[in-house]
Amino acid sequence: MSYLSERSSDHPKAVVWMIGVFCAVMVVLVAAPSLAPSVFPYLNGLKVDTDPENMLSETEPVRVYHNEMKAAFALHDLIVVGVANETHESGVFNADTLKNVYALTELAETVRFSSAGGETDAETGGVIAVDIIAPSTVDIIEQAGPGAVSFNWLMAAPPATDDEAVLVREKAARMPMLNETLVSGDGEAIALYIPITSKDVSYRVARALKKKIATFTDGSDYHITGLPVAQDQFGVEMFRQMAISAPAAMVLIFILMWLFFRQWSLIVSPMLVAVAAVIGAMGLLVATGATVHIMSSMIPIFVMPIAVLDAVHILSDFYDRYPQYCDRRKTLTHVMDELWTPMVFTTLTTCAGFASLAFTPIPPVQVFGVFVAFGVFLAWLFTVTLVPAYIMLMPQRSLERFGAGAQRASGAGGGDEGPLGAFLRGVGALAVAQHKAIIVIFLGALVAAGYGVSKIQINDNPVKWFAADHEIRVADRALNEKFAGTYMAYLTLTAAGEDDAGALADEAGRILKDLGTPAAVETAAKIPGALAGVKDKEAFLAALERFADDKLADASDDAAWEAWDDVLLALDRARLQADIFKRPDVLAFVEGLQAHLQATGLVGKSNALPDVVKTVHRELLLGDEAAYRLPETAAGVAQTLITYQNSHRPQDLFKLVTPDYRTANLWIQMKSGDNVDMNTVIEAVDAYMAETAAPVALTHDWFGLTYINVVWQDKMVSGMLSAFLGSFIIVLLLMTLLFRSFAWGLLSLAPLMVTIAVIYGVIGFIGKDYDMPVAVLSALSLGLAVDYAIHFNARSRRLHKKIGDWPDAARAAFGEPARAIFRNVVVIGAGFLPLLLAPLTPYRTVGVFISAILVLAGVTTLLGLPAIITAFDGVFFFRKKRKGKTHA
Repeated sequence: MSYLSERSSDHPKAVVWMIGVFCAVMVVLVAAPSLAPSVFPYLNGLKVDTDPENMLSETEPVRVYHNEMKAAFALHDLIVVGVANETHESGVFNADTLKNVYALTELAETVRFSSAGGETDAETGGVIAVDIIAPSTVDIIEQAGPGAVSFNWLMAAPPATDDEAVLVREKAARMPMLNETLVSGDGEAIALYIPITSKDVSYRVARALKKKIATFTDGSDYHITGLPVAQDQFGVEMFRQMAISAPAAMVLIFILMWLFFRQWSLIVSPMLVAVAAVIGAMGLLVATGATVHIMSSMIPIFVMPIAVLDAVHILSDFYDRYPQYCDRRKTLTHVMDELWTPMVFTTLTTCAGFASLAFTPIPPVQVFGVFVAFGVFLAWLFTVTLVPAYIMLMPQRSLERFGAGAQRASGAGGGDEGPLGAFLRGVGALAVAQHKAIIVIFLGALVAAGYGVSKIQINDNPVKWFAADHEIRVADRALNEKFAGTYMAYLTLTAAGEDDAGALADEAGRILKDLGTPAAVETAAKIPGALAGVKDKEAFLAALERFADDKLADASDDAAWEAWDDVLLALDRARLQADIFKRPDVLAFVEGLQAHLQATGLVGKSNALPDVVKTVHRELLLGDEAAYRLPETAAGVAQTLITYQNSHRPQDLFKLVTPDYRTANLWIQMKSGDNVDMNTVIEAVDAYMAETAAPVALTHDWFGLTYINVVWQDKMVSGMLSAFLGSFIIVLLLMTLLFRSFAWGLLSLAPLMVTIAVIYGVIGFIGKDYDMPVAVLSALSLGLAVDYAIHFNARSRRLHKKIGDWPDAARAAFGEPARAIFRNVVVIGAGFLPLLLAPLTPYRTVGVFISAILVLAGVTTLLGLPAIITAFDGVFFFRKKRKGKTHA
């Protein structure tokens, strides 16, 4: 089984060259397409994707609907620029600040980028100028005499004086669509909503805006936020983070290993293994065309600790055994003979744990799981080949004072007689002597952890991926304090049933029947003929109107003319009634839903069709505030909508309703992008739709980034749970196969069960949200907790077979095997604490919980396993008597 290690020891230079060439090829696969695309046209280059929307498959129904509705309503992702001034008596409504806001808007209208990322005249992406919402790009509706209104730019030019600036605020405050959206309620701030062609240009757009803002000296604070900015910014910073925190962690690991082994040239080998494994995993990821997503950016963080684990076991055993043999080859043969089987099985179980993520419904998680599993395999392969080869290449003189015996002689300690050996012997004695108490404590911890797990809250928010003092978080807090909210969600209400001529025919027949005149009866009789072979409602109605027009032209007297004129008016009413969202009763239902959402306390504001209708209606009636209401008839609603389409931005109407008036869109602004808050709003809408009778049958659905975050989080939770349960069963089978005993297989999973339960219990107790990095911790726990257990159990069984008595075998197990586990716990557990300095919270979370998992897995292994074995040694070491002798 140790053939690879033996051949590597025989041909160490060849091994080093082969691994070096492999790493060089991986680096070329990553870098070449970017550096020389014409030379390497068939290689995939590095592709970065930080869009949480891509956490769902392109065919996922919610994502398909999201894109369909964005197209139907011509909606785009938004960057929000907030401008606040708390020092000027009029806030931002002073001449200097509004002049700068005007200039910033003019710049935003011109920001476009080529596909290569440079600003050019031939644009392919950037800002969609026509849909910018800013003081200089929006209309105000003003009364222009009885039954007439005028549409004027809110700020056609920068105000010359502060008084003119204050007038801008007063005009905006009268526009419900602008108040609390464009202008803050306290009059101190303005928000600009800048639509972009795609989320992946948001960082460059924000950078162009910041460059302009840096030239302003008006004393106002300028903030840029929004989910697209947060997501794109994360993509930029995660590479910076990978380039700083990961090497810092490796340096700390190196220092800690030196403290244990005191031979810097030897401990380089685990570092090389980790680097080579990361290069291999990331190189293959890029070469296969997979994207570096938020999840896959953490592949190095997960591969590195696992890559070092086996190497530390080898070095630890080599460190303790070398003084006995004083020969590298003999020591390596002994070490690999003892460690080969547990290393193979720890690799298999860890690969199984991560590979199981390939069966989750989240594509980036699938990529993450597969390539971490590949990285773990490479780590094992390089460990059993490169580490022996490296040791064989070291000069013999460099090992003259190497090993536990030499360190004890020099007073450094670390071996059987050193402080570490004494401490671990005490731990082993405690575990055996107090095994009942330890088991009770662990069971109590499981019970307490179960309660903590019940308190876990599933929640995520891409803006919270940044540290609290990051400029994006600062902007998020500042703007959500001033405005209705920077988190956008969209709710559609759609008339149930088909929009066909049949529905209009039913409505026309009802209205004509109610009219009841002979002319109406005669027209109603023509409905079946007009309907025959016609699917388009306009064609059907046109046929009836031609019939009534002909009758009107042939009318012999005033009474007949009036009767047929009434029929034409009735048909027009039928048309309006078929346009569902022109009906006052339907709009009143929407108005009630808006009020219901406002009452949740989570929705800062909702903009919908009733707001447009009521505003225009008020101005048509001389600006009387009492007229800020819905008209009483569908014809009145239609008049307000026709009037609104004479504005400078008629396209805005169809961001709130489709042209056939059968689907309405509510633009909902929320002050929080947390999943729990979005879920509460969803439940509030469901309750309103269930408890309030709509005038017509309506269906409702959601779209928008804030809603999509909820969907993929739910899928991730269920997917991770399924993957973990599946991999748990696989690992149990592997452990049963390894030890040829179901009891030993189950025992090997005991530290895993305690570790996961306690870690997630603590998460629940401290109120830490169950977010993306927390969700994948179960996979990491599976690999690392089982690693320690496999090594402890395999070495303990071997010692028991040799010694024949568990208490004596336990004392031996707390020699070199326990020291190797302890060294791993310290080296890797502390080695990733530098991630706590990261500005990105997912990396902080990973750093904290990697360390916590490793430490807890070590504790449960070194205390829990010997305690359980002592309590049930008759089960684990089955004895039978044969020919007067006792055999184990």
